Amino acid sequence: MTTGQGQPLAGTWTLVRFALRRDRVRLPVWILATTLVSMSSLSSFQTQYATAADRATAAETLGGPAGLAMTGPERYVEGPDYTYGAMTAHQLIGYLAITVGLMSVLTVVRHTRTEEETGRAELLRANVVGRHAQLAAGLTVAVAANLAIGLLLAATLGGSGVETVTGSGSLLLGAAVAAAGIGFAAITAVGVQISTFSRGASGLGMAAVGVAFALRAVGDIGSDPVSWLSPIGWAQRTYAYVDDRWWPLLLNLALAAACAAAAFTLSTRRDVGAGLRPPRPGRPAASEALSRPLGFALRLHRGVLLGFAAGGLLFSLMYGSILGSAEDMIRENEQLRELTEQLGGGVVESFASVVMTVLVVLAACYVVVAALRARTEETGGRAEPVLATGLSRTRWLASHLTVSLVGGTAVLLLAGLGFGLSGAASTDDWSLVPALTGASLAYAPALWVTAGVAVALFGWLPNASAAAWAVPGYSFLVVYLGDLIDLPDWLADFSPIGHVPQVPAAALEWTPLLVLTAVAAGLIWLGLAGFNRRDLDCK
Repeated sequence: MTTGQGQPLAGTWTLVRFALRRDRVRLPVWILATTLVSMSSLSSFQTQYATAADRATAAETLGGPAGLAMTGPERYVEGPDYTYGAMTAHQLIGYLAITVGLMSVLTVVRHTRTEEETGRAELLRANVVGRHAQLAAGLTVAVAANLAIGLLLAATLGGSGVETVTGSGSLLLGAAVAAAGIGFAAITAVGVQISTFSRGASGLGMAAVGVAFALRAVGDIGSDPVSWLSPIGWAQRTYAYVDDRWWPLLLNLALAAACAAAAFTLSTRRDVGAGLRPPRPGRPAASEALSRPLGFALRLHRGVLLGFAAGGLLFSLMYGSILGSAEDMIRENEQLRELTEQLGGGVVESFASVVMTVLVVLAACYVVVAALRARTEETGGRAEPVLATGLSRTRWLASHLTVSLVGGTAVLLLAGLGFGLSGAASTDDWSLVPALTGASLAYAPALWVTAGVAVALFGWLPNASAAAWAVPGYSFLVVYLGDLIDLPDWLADFSPIGHVPQVPAAALEWTPLLVLTAVAAGLIWLGLAGFNRRDLDCK
């Protein structure tokens, strides 16, 4: 039988088509959601900052160290007018780069290291598939997805008709975002060669995204050369809608080419399924905790839990650092004043309530990841041998669910604590520490409902388990963006987060929290019952 060993890229396009077939839902959701959030943000800018005075106030606030760390370089706010175009590029490029970076990391790992970890890559390589075809296909799909996002951003922003949001600037913004995503895809390709496991490869890729954002933030608040060490910093220094510089993107493309070449070279120095860094040998005997379902589940979830906890703490510290400027930012902005008046409470409390929603959505994302880990164990064939022992299905699923519920609450609590400490430091009001920490716990029942939805889907409709991601996604759209783009209030009633009083601005009410807790308990019971009734998905 003819093999593809003499042709390293043999079968690449077949694998590309297969990967696109597998991601026919996943990638369009990433692409459309990214575009929709960008357009919603532009619309909210028009609503919130209708006058040049409003935009000048925003520029003054975001021109401080805390604002620059959250957004981008000072050049965007230095002009005579903080235009809608400058505002869009300044506030969106960094976060869009993070979004496409995460998409690229997950896409490359899914079609490379995960295939090796499950043994499918070895079976394919035994046929007419070249040594580099798997990696080339994964990178091709990631590049195509980034280009699609870039083109959609260019088309939708450029065609919005908003003053100063020009077609050329929109094309540059889309290219900058796509170039950053392609760079992170290539970096992840190197990580795939290093780690033996998909979780490790994903961790390396996501760490690269986090380090890039941190370097950009440090550089933007006073050490400009540091920003030039970051792919995100390069994308932002195109200064779309301001100077329209294309040449910084050459740095992104050079990084992508160098990392891709290194990844292909490194792949020839390891065996299929192995990594350049061998896994550490385990202990001769398992600890007492690992011999119990909960301890074992916690060990499996440990890396993801720590990652989300660190991310939540980082974002809460950044948001808290601008609480002291909230009153100045809102004073001359009629739209924001109306929003804070609707929430009630003082300016700081109202602004904190809006930010708290973002932190809750982040914690909800962890809850979904952790709750669906049981599905990953099942489809990976690891649940069946465990359940073949004396361990019951209920205890096995309950162990993962416990980590999801407790871990999600811990992520939320840590984010609330960081938000309170940073906010207290910026406002010199240390009563915010217990207020914001306690406010974060008020959202815990909403997290439990999110976990309940994931478990119910896993128990009764396992193939549709990924639909649980609709809960945090929908919540972010209608609860956070809904107030900014004037969505009908009744849409929030379909989100568990929408039923939580917006503390600390609003008074705490126990009735909705108790109802959410009861709903969560019912969904969890339903999911456990369904899992005990159905067959395992053994592949």
